[in-house]
Amino acid sequence: MQDNKLPLPSATQPVLQAHTASWPFCCLALVALLSGCSNDDFSDLTHYLADVKARPKEAIKPLPEIKVIEPFIFKPEGLRDPFKPMEQPEQASGADVSAGSGIKPDFTRRKEELESFPLDGLRMVGTIEMKSDLWGLVRASSGTIYRVRVGRYMGKNHGKIIRILNDKIELMEIVPDKPGTWREQPISITLTE
Repeated sequence: MQDNKLPLPSATQPVLQAHTASWPFCCLALVALLSGCSNDDFSDLTHYLADVKARPKEAIKPLPEIKVIEPFIFKPEGLRDPFKPMEQPEQASGADVSAGSGIKPDFTRRKEELESFPLDGLRMVGTIEMKSDLWGLVRASSGTIYRVRVGRYMGKNHGKIIRILNDKIELMEIVPDKPGTWREQPISITLTE
């Protein structure tokens, strides 16, 4: 019967011999490494533990006092359901409700850039005089500084600039009052130093 094993090519024989020759060296290195871990001198660890145990014990801080919160009982009787649309009052004799005081924002006007920021996100940082006109310098929450003048708009409530002084910018906002009616509200932005 013939042996079905093929003889290894002669080029792989030196590689196998070199590989098997490194085994005793690896085992010897492993034994040397493990023998370095067998030191029985724990005097530094024993000394450290004795120091820690000799320290005076500190008093444990008491737990913070628990605050008693009064329970709040919500009674929705007589209140409007916040998830239903507001009921519009009946219009008397076909009159326009929004024309009650005659004040209403101009919704056909093109919005200016500073109207995309809420008023509390805008800060006055100074003024500049150009051609005998006083302009205000306003920093938006994005960090950009804008020049504004009387007649321009700022904020989300249709705030029109009515006066610019060295230390503040005065605006007149148009805010909703009752359903379908509007009112004017004066407001100012003061200079932040």
